[in-house]
Amino acid sequence: MSTADSAPLTWFKSSYSGNEGGECLEVAVTPGAVYLRDSKAPARAQLTVSAAEWAVFVRFAGER
Repeated sequence: MSTADSAPLTWFKSSYSGNEGGECLEVAVTPGAVYLRDSKAPARAQLTVSAAEWAVFVRFAGER
């Protein structure tokens, strides 16, 4: 998987994710966007949000 400019994406899971194979979200970050996918089905559809939208989400999640 690559971004629109053909740069390869580097996917990672949260450091809170264990190795027991549970439900995990993988994230790839570029300067303009954040890509999200299901670690159990990486070839399926992914969600793309702007870096600004991701920052709002992370800030909101940190308040919970």
